[in-house]
Amino acid sequence: MTLYFQFCYRFNVLARRWLAAVFVSSALLLGVIPVQAAEVLLLEQAVDEALTANPSLAAIEARAKALAEIPGQADSLPDPTLSLNLLNLPLDSFSFTQEGMTQFQVGISQALPYPGKLALRAEVAQHEVGVAVADLDEKRLQLIRDVKTVWWNLFYLDRALEVIGRNQILLAQFVHVAETRYTVGRGLQQDILLAQVELSKLSDSEIRVQNMRENEAVRLNVLMDRPVDGAIPLSASVDETLRALNNSERLQQQASTVRPQLMAQSGRMGAARSRVDLAKEDYAPDFKVGAVYGLRRGSNPDGGSRADFGSFMFSMNLPLYTGSKQDRAVDQRNAEWIEQKYRLHDQRNVVASQVQRAMIDYRRAGEQAKLFQQEIIPQARQTVDAMMAGYQVGKVDFLNLVRSQTTLYNYETQYWKALSAANQAAARLVAAVGEEKIYE
Repeated sequence: MTLYFQFCYRFNVLARRWLAAVFVSSALLLGVIPVQAAEVLLLEQAVDEALTANPSLAAIEARAKALAEIPGQADSLPDPTLSLNLLNLPLDSFSFTQEGMTQFQVGISQALPYPGKLALRAEVAQHEVGVAVADLDEKRLQLIRDVKTVWWNLFYLDRALEVIGRNQILLAQFVHVAETRYTVGRGLQQDILLAQVELSKLSDSEIRVQNMRENEAVRLNVLMDRPVDGAIPLSASVDETLRALNNSERLQQQASTVRPQLMAQSGRMGAARSRVDLAKEDYAPDFKVGAVYGLRRGSNPDGGSRADFGSFMFSMNLPLYTGSKQDRAVDQRNAEWIEQKYRLHDQRNVVASQVQRAMIDYRRAGEQAKLFQQEIIPQARQTVDAMMAGYQVGKVDFLNLVRSQTTLYNYETQYWKALSAANQAAARLVAAVGEEKIYE
């Protein structure tokens, strides 16, 4: 009996040491130390940094700015043409006065597209500007979604490492307890071996999770245009509230109205429609007007000075081969417009499915997180407490005690995974709808 009480005393001492170690670990992970707290990367900060520094987004923004300069160019007349001509110069003398028709000409001409063509070209370019702006907005949504997804992956992996660390501390204490019991003749050697196996399995899990964590950190660094080997410490606590979503019909309506991807495709269809109208305008001719001033030198036979010449020109193309050119061009543009029309219909279906899948994932993960938090984990903790009490009086097997504790921490890990999955689904839903207003 004395040995038994000595064991219980040692067990209580070890338990207090374990609780102290857990407290220190939790303090470090929660960022209690000021140096670490200053380095914590919040989700909002990661998003802002990515939107500011991501080179892919910057490239699309530069393209949108470039396209914005095109409509003004498309709506302008072609540059006029200046011509300098030397006519009827005699090759035997190269004299400007020998022949009466020798002249030096200065002319200017201007091409004039048929009325309405320039406006249609500008309209096509303006549609392309709208497409570029919508593509930029879509890229922003995708970048925010990707940053949030990776950030929540990192948060979950941090919590998994935290759980593994607590398990390692606890199992190390359990191994020591098993050794103590075995020493005093109240335990089995197999308890020691089984606890050591569980401890080794945790070490293997730690290696795998740490590797995943490092890979996710690289992804987030790339999204934020940071050095790929930079450290990314996160806060150990977040708002665990999962808000209720708007109903499916409302979210689908929002997506069909504000989703940049659909707006971009609508712009492409509008540009294709304008190109059809422009192709039809090619049945009409384009014009060209010009004026030439001819300067002459020398005298007429009667002794009078030679008069200068003035010439005026007007020309137009004749669309005579409409069957092989204009008709085919109109058919081509109509086919392109139909293509964009079907693409818009297809993308609407894609967006609708993205919204619906994200809603389903959010609700499923939210229900799982709620189930773990309110039912499974409390019940698992009660089980561990009961196992601990039974083990102290010799009514519970040591291995069952270890496994019950490991099961509890596994449930805690699954809770954090479900919470992270719900927030990742919310990020996908925002990107699918096209705006942040997804909650009731």
